Amino acid sequence: MTSTARQAIGAAARTAQIVALLCAAAVTSTGAVHATPDRHILEASTNHDVAAYGDPSSAASYWRQQHTSDCGEMAVAVVVGQITGDQPTEQQMIALAESMPSTAHPGPIWSLSPGTDIRDLPVLLAHYRVQADNVQTTIGALEQDLAEKRGVIVILNAETIWNRAGKRDVGNHFVVVTGIEPRPGVVHLNDSGISSGRDERVPTATFEQAWATNHNSAVVTTRGVSLLR
Repeated sequence: MTSTARQAIGAAARTAQIVALLCAAAVTSTGAVHATPDRHILEASTNHDVAAYGDPSSAASYWRQQHTSDCGEMAVAVVVGQITGDQPTEQQMIALAESMPSTAHPGPIWSLSPGTDIRDLPVLLAHYRVQADNVQTTIGALEQDLAEKRGVIVILNAETIWNRAGKRDVGNHFVVVTGIEPRPGVVHLNDSGISSGRDERVPTATFEQAWATNHNSAVVTTRGVSLLR
């Protein structure tokens, strides 16, 4: 997809006023994130003959667990690490997001309420010289993005991905898509919201159901890993 096309789709997304809610992960008074075991998450595939997009094994090294409701900032940190090889810490991301004005609402990009808007993620990425577009897209397009080594952040419904009780019709959690295996039907994620979120494997049907809650919204970098390092 061309940058012009992404910008056009991004404009449509902005017109639709797509806003990310607070990350759905529950945070205790100690700052630790807890989630129930996820029976939707698949075991690692041992079939190396299937077609796959992306490099989830390499991307997994950049996974970090969040310690507050900052899944958007953590997703940005993962993508910055993937693209540049130099990953900011959670503390650095929060400090940056607290210091930068939001393009989507009054006040800074990050605060506990209302949380981070998807339209501000390209702003945070640009601080690290990583250009990205806010788009509405398809899983087929994400496959091509991953094949081109682009960074991909999506907003989806955490309750659906984690298979836990709660509201399942709203996009409330940011994750990084690191790989797609079409034949077994698996999407690989770096998910900061749960302790098992490093290279989290989710059935494609479950991913698409969770992703549809916010109109298949994504933030996709305009360049891939090999072009920026």
